[in-house]
Amino acid sequence: MAPVLKGYCDELFSEVRRAFEDNFTRHAEIGASLTIYHRGSVAVDLWGGTIPSTGQEWNRDTLVNVFSVTKGMSAICLHMLVDRGQIELEAPVARYWPEFGCNGKEAISVAMAMSHQAGIPFWQTPIPTNGLLDWELATSTIALATPVWEPGTSHGYHAISVGFIWGEIVRRVTGQSIGAFFREQVAGPLGADTWIGLPEAEEHRVAPLQLAEEHPNSAMFAKIVAEPDWFGGRVVDNSGDLFNPAVIGGRAFRAAELPAVGGLASAAGVARLFAPLALDGAIEGVRLVGPSALPNMRATRTASDCDLLFRIPTAFTCGFSKTWGRRADGAGNHSILGEHAFGAPGMGGSIGYADPDAQLAFGYVMSRHGPGVALNERGQALVDAAYRSIGYASDAPGFWVRP
Repeated sequence: MAPVLKGYCDELFSEVRRAFEDNFTRHAEIGASLTIYHRGSVAVDLWGGTIPSTGQEWNRDTLVNVFSVTKGMSAICLHMLVDRGQIELEAPVARYWPEFGCNGKEAISVAMAMSHQAGIPFWQTPIPTNGLLDWELATSTIALATPVWEPGTSHGYHAISVGFIWGEIVRRVTGQSIGAFFREQVAGPLGADTWIGLPEAEEHRVAPLQLAEEHPNSAMFAKIVAEPDWFGGRVVDNSGDLFNPAVIGGRAFRAAELPAVGGLASAAGVARLFAPLALDGAIEGVRLVGPSALPNMRATRTASDCDLLFRIPTAFTCGFSKTWGRRADGAGNHSILGEHAFGAPGMGGSIGYADPDAQLAFGYVMSRHGPGVALNERGQALVDAAYRSIGYASDAPGFWVRP
């Protein structure tokens, strides 16, 4: 039975609407929303399904935790400060956070930290349950850490720690928490329904997640099983129980400012955030950054066929993800975008990104997670349909291209 979809879809993107409907009829979508801007205007704004546990209808303003899509929210904050001259990408993090500059971290630049090259992907001292909900504990422990690889020589996904590094830089430079800065300087002016630290008054809009039963990344977890002492296991084992479904589903998790994984958003909010970045940095009179800031947001800084943590191909700009992986790697281990697109996929399958070549901004959120840390068949089908709708012909090079 076809779902009842609500919202708007421009005729040019009719294939996207069919793909969104197909996700419900063929791929067990429960509740989801999708928003796409094209050339500065909303071309797709669809939602449908139900909210798990309550059976209520999914609405346009339904919020879900979007995990690493939050990194895109946080990266925007840093680039705004770079654009204003308050941060330099090649300056050491210690210029802004002096306590960080010890134990081999003295030369780690802001750009290295933003592109997962710092070598601090986990906490090296034991973190108590809910310890990462304590900002001072989390950041003071990072400040004393020693890199586990030479900074700048390789990259490995800093799943949670990178958010605290970025957030502490913002706090030291502005005097505001990153959640407050984001709300006042980014989401508020844009009217983007996105949050780093959700106010209690917004709790009634949150849809609970149905987390994937499969391991979130098969290659990473296979290595943990094969090599119990491998440092990557610490990401999961020493996270203050942050990956516990009971913690993820709790009010304390949503209220805390977790700049790498804790964001709450609607699809409309995510797409709205990326809409200025698909143009010249501004939309409808609201400017996030000047045009000269955009190359640092979209240009690949580091890429590898084997991310040191995820064990899959990844590529990063300063703060954002590029196309990841190959379709042959399987669902959850790739997100195939345009050549110059940049954004942030979230564990389980959500995504937000901007493609300045296509003038496309994209936001997709859902409640039922698929396997992996990138897109599964639902999200990738929507991305594929969007590119085909505007004349892109092939992803044979590993990213979407025009004829």
